Amino acid sequence: MRIIYLLPLLLVACAGTQEPLRPGAERPQSVTDSINLSGFPPEFRRGFTDGCAAARANGASGRPKGDGPYVVGWSDGFDYCRPKKPN
Repeated sequence: MRIIYLLPLLLVACAGTQEPLRPGAERPQSVTDSINLSGFPPEFRRGFTDGCAAARANGASGRPKGDGPYVVGWSDGFDYCRPKKPN
């Protein structure tokens, strides 16, 4: 009988351990609508969106190489949208 009382507490404790996301990170395709990237070139914004999508898919195997605006945007988007560990 006591297990019935402990189960809700266990579920609440587990629900509180989800990693918080930054604004817009839950929707990678429209993340640039949630943050202001208006001063950045289109290649950077496209890379940011793609990097965010890669982070939400839990994989960085497609990380592009180089240092152009797309690659820098991809890296920034990946870092922005990757779930953060709770403190």
